[in-house]
Amino acid sequence: MNLAATTNESLAHTSNYLIYSSMAVYMLAFFASMAEWLFGSRSKVARTAAALTGGAQDAKDVGTVKVEVATKGGTAVLERPKIVTRSTSGTRDVPDGPGASGGDEKGDLYGRIAVSLTVLAFLIEFSGVLTRALSVQRAPWGNMYEFNLTFSTVAVGVYLTLLALKKNVGWLGLPLVTTVLLDLGLAVTVLYTASDQLVPALHSYWLWIHVSTAIFCGAVFYVGAVATILYLFRDRYEAKLAEGGKPGNFATSVMERLPAASSLDKFAYRVNAAVFPLWTFTIIAGAIWAGDAWGRYWGWDPKEVWSFITWVAYACYLHARATAGWKGRKAATLALIAFGCWLFNYYGVNIFVNGKHSYAGV
Repeated sequence: MNLAATTNESLAHTSNYLIYSSMAVYMLAFFASMAEWLFGSRSKVARTAAALTGGAQDAKDVGTVKVEVATKGGTAVLERPKIVTRSTSGTRDVPDGPGASGGDEKGDLYGRIAVSLTVLAFLIEFSGVLTRALSVQRAPWGNMYEFNLTFSTVAVGVYLTLLALKKNVGWLGLPLVTTVLLDLGLAVTVLYTASDQLVPALHSYWLWIHVSTAIFCGAVFYVGAVATILYLFRDRYEAKLAEGGKPGNFATSVMERLPAASSLDKFAYRVNAAVFPLWTFTIIAGAIWAGDAWGRYWGWDPKEVWSFITWVAYACYLHARATAGWKGRKAATLALIAFGCWLFNYYGVNIFVNGKHSYAGV
């Protein structure tokens, strides 16, 4: 049987066009996100500095928001404030920044444009992944090219879901879109693989279960890693202010739009902790599938080994946070090491190491 003959080339080409189109829209979203950061509020008086030093503003007043009360007939209506901040517990009691735009009307406008373009790009990319699947009538993650497409789509979906849940994650937009563009650029150049059928060993319902959970876990781990990296910058900024230093206007304008360091630390911990059980299931599901496909549940294949190493790294991070009371930079270092293990498992093992998983192709 000629497996290639079963590929719908028309749908495969349509998928390619959709992926390139999504990249173009993501590029527009990138420029809108840049404008959001550049043209947002640039207050000369740092809210965090006021909270830490008691200078221009009283620390207790920095995190408060004035709520206007309007009346419609005989009913009092609370007007929703544009900026909502909250004090957070931790080593420093400082307010969260209001998001990427800093509450400035012009910045907020660019922010809404960026989110709208990101939604459009997400829908186009999702359509590209779907048509890729339809072109061969199988799950669209049989090789690294398809895995990259699905991974970036799910990562954007996680971000948009958090936005829909009214979470203060506007700060994630710019690094997310930048990473997605890099991911798709790598996919369509270095990792591109023509649409084709799978080898017999991959024809299993475990492909839908095992690989889909691995992709979702990776997307959530990525969100946690971005929060951790931004935490390190924000924590250094707060430490400099606490020591009496004066960061530059650009650093101030950027850092003041982020949540407080303790909030970013908590956010990273919560998303990593939430998805860790699913990563555990992913490894177990892979072992069960290996038993069906290769006749053994565990064979120290490089992909299996690095999946387990990643599990151990995240387990150490979560254990340190929960029992040893590690917070802050030590915990952040562990979290980034764990995500580095996941990245090597994602790219390095498939590209540079030969193993039983290599038959899926790059």
